Amino acid sequence: MSPQTLTSAVEQGVLLITLCRPEKMNAWNYQLHTELTRAIEVANGDDDVDAIVVTATGKGFCAGADMSAVFGLSDEQKQQARAQARVEDWVALLRGSKPVVAAVNGAAIGVGLSLILPTDQIVAASQAKLSLRFVKMGLVPEFAASHFVERRVGFGAASRLLLTGEDLSAHDALELKLIDRVVPADQLVDEAKALARAMGANPHMAVRTCKELLTANAPEADLGLVQKRELEALSRCYASAEHKEAVAAFLSKRTPDFHAARASKV
Repeated sequence: MSPQTLTSAVEQGVLLITLCRPEKMNAWNYQLHTELTRAIEVANGDDDVDAIVVTATGKGFCAGADMSAVFGLSDEQKQQARAQARVEDWVALLRGSKPVVAAVNGAAIGVGLSLILPTDQIVAASQAKLSLRFVKMGLVPEFAASHFVERRVGFGAASRLLLTGEDLSAHDALELKLIDRVVPADQLVDEAKALARAMGANPHMAVRTCKELLTANAPEADLGLVQKRELEALSRCYASAEHKEAVAAFLSKRTPDFHAARASKV
């Protein structure tokens, strides 16, 4: 069996997932995807986890696909590997998840970037490099990158990035709004954890429902449908134990205990 491709640890409510194939610049393969998916699913079912940070060891965050392990497969082997890794479930998993922050420590190239575009925030170290260079390999992006890159940077910039396959520095990516923050490398993980914790400290149901609304409503032109979704979600939140705890805490002038509220399901 191949060595584990990542490590994970919980600290103060934040699960830190670290990709650990530094000898391959953390290149993407089906085992890595399977383990990453499983780690996020476990975190989503663990009430002691409020949010998730994904980062990596070494010089690269994820420098694209592992050429031999991915492109060396036959079409039949690829189909089997994709099915076993549940590749098609990735975007739905992230958009229905607890808050996820990507902490990009180095090169995020091709699938290494499209993998994290659906996350809630992307924080990069100042030396990071980012590229959607699929076109240079005669390919197109997946993991809904053609949607999320346009939502982040707009049509013109998205066309430029996808059609040229150019590399961006972290600061150029920030200027385009492809990513959300640039920080010194030695502060990257701490900044990402703090950001994740600030989102995850809020009521879990409301946070995850806000994510679902953003996913469904951001591209929606029918404002009536937008409001219908919001009202239905609001009704569910009104009935939640966390909302009741928030109101009780406000009236009692105390700090709300959402963890206890979720546990009691009052």
